Amino acid sequence: MTSIMPCLWFDDRIDEAVKFYTETFKDAKVIQLNRQDPNGAAFTATIELAGQKFFLLNGSGGEPSKFPFSWAVSFMIDCADQTEVDHFWNGFVDNGGEASRCGWCKDKFGLSWQVVPKQIYGTVTGPDKEGSARAMQAMMKMGKLIVADLEKAYAGE
Repeated sequence: MTSIMPCLWFDDRIDEAVKFYTETFKDAKVIQLNRQDPNGAAFTATIELAGQKFFLLNGSGGEPSKFPFSWAVSFMIDCADQTEVDHFWNGFVDNGGEASRCGWCKDKFGLSWQVVPKQIYGTVTGPDKEGSARAMQAMMKMGKLIVADLEKAYAGE
């Protein structure tokens, strides 16, 4: 079966990345860790986060990256509720990351994430066009998405 696995390039921080992501995501797994680097750092790793496999590459060899992460590619986390939104958002932003708007943020490695509650589908993309427009306007003013505020905006409260 064909599958797609993102390959993420890290600058001599692959061990830190493996530890950070596997501590941040419940049920995360380290599938493979290859320590061929002469300094003892991992050279490659395969991890699984929320059922998605990621291949990590220690690509810089000690020099500043020519290939940094950007906002152009992000990974969306479909959160069950506000508690999960808070867990991921705070875990990324409060540990050296960067907040942005509409549920987007970067982690301390510069990788972009969209931390999105499942309730967005009943509000911002809900069936009531006016409610949906109000929820969209509310979302455009948010950094971290707040479920209760999206629901209130959708309801017209």
